[in-house]
Amino acid sequence: MEVLDLARWQFGITTVYHFLMVPLTIGLSVLVAGMQTAWVRTGDARYYRMTKFWGKLLLVNFAMGVVTGIVQEFQFGMNWSAYSRFVGDVFGAPLAMEGLVAFFVESTFLGLWIFGWDRLPKRVHLACAWAFSLATIASAYFILAANSWMQHPVGAEFVDGRPTMTSIWAVLTNSTALVAVPHTIAGSFAVAAAFLVGVASWHLWRRRNATDEHRPLWRSSLKLGAWVGAVSFAVLGVSGDLQGKLMFEQQPMKMAAAEALCHTEQPASFSILAVGDVADADCDSVKTFNVPALLSFLAHGDLETEVRGIDDLVGEYQDRYGTHYPDDDRLGELAGQPIDYVPNLPVTYWGFRVMVGFGALSAAVGMAALWLTRGGRIPESRWFPRLTLGAIVLPFVANSAGWIFTEMGRQPFVVVPNPTGVDGVWMFTATAVSDLTTGEVWTSLIALTTVYAVLAVVEVFLLTRYVRGGVEGVLPASGGDGSDRDRGSGDALAFAY
Repeated sequence: MEVLDLARWQFGITTVYHFLMVPLTIGLSVLVAGMQTAWVRTGDARYYRMTKFWGKLLLVNFAMGVVTGIVQEFQFGMNWSAYSRFVGDVFGAPLAMEGLVAFFVESTFLGLWIFGWDRLPKRVHLACAWAFSLATIASAYFILAANSWMQHPVGAEFVDGRPTMTSIWAVLTNSTALVAVPHTIAGSFAVAAAFLVGVASWHLWRRRNATDEHRPLWRSSLKLGAWVGAVSFAVLGVSGDLQGKLMFEQQPMKMAAAEALCHTEQPASFSILAVGDVADADCDSVKTFNVPALLSFLAHGDLETEVRGIDDLVGEYQDRYGTHYPDDDRLGELAGQPIDYVPNLPVTYWGFRVMVGFGALSAAVGMAALWLTRGGRIPESRWFPRLTLGAIVLPFVANSAGWIFTEMGRQPFVVVPNPTGVDGVWMFTATAVSDLTTGEVWTSLIALTTVYAVLAVVEVFLLTRYVRGGVEGVLPASGGDGSDRDRGSGDALAFAY
């Protein structure tokens, strides 16, 4: 394998792994702050215990997210130094804002929340919870603004061979970012919702034939998760539709790749699924099951819009950006070779459908669990906890598939040209990699993958331990109804890690 391939594998492995923690942290932090708000307003011990239990799981996940996230930005200088030099004047600004503003606020107020249970007034302590949760959203916003600039570069001019930022406001209000943020946040709530439904359903079923003083807590958690999951899926549908319309304007090749649309159609039909090899550039071996004119509607909001196919777009890209890579030794086997402007069609086509399908299944399982437990019912069958626990992975897979589609669908560009932007503000992925040997990249790839595998075992072990321990495993020895704020060091230590 070439350095480029190894560097892409390393970034893909570490980023997908890290993003498994991110949406759960974002969604669960807001839900936990809401639980604590309900406790402060009503004094109901049920909400206090919910805050304690789900807050413990949030902290375990957040800790792992911090550890795995540190590597991400270092990779820009480690494996992608040519990219960093090219886009650093623009790309570095939102990342710096994320670190200096969002992450510092997030970490500060999380610390106050962890150790402030027996030291801060109730409402001040609650404010810390909300400050932390909102800072996680702000952190996501700045990172998505940086990523969206790679998808649709704005607010920059081309000076001395590289982009120079002219407006941070344009970067932060990029149309791509303004749609990506609610879509990503809704996906995060979908992850947290499935987590609540799965764990709460399991606890309800486990003690279905016994007296459980915490049964109201699990019912409230299940209801919260089910309704949040349903609303999240609705928001995902609306924001995803807006993303599709922007993709049609900004990255037409990605839209064609998402449909494996080889030939231009007017009106264009939407492919539900395909039988055959979607990697076939002529589509001769592919049979698709389509909804007439739906792709035209998703692209432009009407039933008549023409959607260009891969064949026409390849010629257009060749005219604009060249037919061959530069004859440069740093490009390895790609030096002087023809540029392939077509993304990996099986990944983009099926990745898009996995994202939508698994997201819908997750919301459906949540609503099914809500129906099956209505009126105090608890299903006797073992399939109930297995279904809801297994469904926890669905939004995780959907989120990962969505990001893989987003990033691989823009290839061969690491910075995609803006059709209405400044000439020169784009970059091929092949020219972005550092001047390294395959041995150097293999070393870091193996080392990081091994470390991440160990961390995955630790994460699963800790989450499983505290889930199995239930509410009793996270409450202080004094009992824990929240009435006296459970003063004493035991409570703070229960939240420390």
